[in-house]
Amino acid sequence: MGSRLQVEGDESVLLCVTHSNLRSFSADVRFSLQMTIEAVKEKLWKKTGTSVNSMCLELYDDTRTKVSDLYDNSRPLGFYSPQDGFRLHVIDLDPSSVTSGGLLEDTSLVEKYKISEEDYDKRDATFRKFKEKLAHQTPPAHETKISDNYMEELCANIKVGDRCQVEPGEKRGVVKFVGRAVTIGPGFWVGVQYDEPLGKHDGMVKGTRYFDCPPLHGAMVRPDKVKVGDYPERDPFEEDEI
Repeated sequence: MGSRLQVEGDESVLLCVTHSNLRSFSADVRFSLQMTIEAVKEKLWKKTGTSVNSMCLELYDDTRTKVSDLYDNSRPLGFYSPQDGFRLHVIDLDPSSVTSGGLLEDTSLVEKYKISEEDYDKRDATFRKFKEKLAHQTPPAHETKISDNYMEELCANIKVGDRCQVEPGEKRGVVKFVGRAVTIGPGFWVGVQYDEPLGKHDGMVKGTRYFDCPPLHGAMVRPDKVKVGDYPERDPFEEDEI
């Protein structure tokens, strides 16, 4: 009587489904309590791959205690009084089942398709053909080479000892180096000692010392970022209100 009342009162139940051969498989599946066990197996066959005739079902409660074997295919699921959160465990009895041997979980067991280089080259619309076409349309980036005299003309009016201002940020300081810096990159560079610790080093870059200054006061920048002139050291209190 109790089971019959549950079937009539509760329309469905949410069960956690596990599988004997699929260790990583776990799914929450909703079942109608009026479904026969055979109909439940039909639904699970579509989800797990285990055939109805090779399937046994076990019902466990939320404390992992076994409630019952669902052996009678003609009985409704509600007869066994399952509740939300119970576990329905599928046991696959077929040794030749698609779920056996780990093929559905361990991809290393699946034989990989391989194609020879010769056959691949014969194919059209491959990624390799696309890359070759793109390479002919776009010139390589290394063709745009920076010359050793890059920005040399901008250094004509920049001398060591000049006061300067560096953009962006209007950072002020004194010029400490003008010339080529091979360890940084081709072309001409300007070494600056900032008035404040706004730099990245003490004048040594990648193992080469270009000038001396306190730590975190040094910077190597391109000449187009440097303006020389009357740029005195800022008074930190000049903007304070009186």
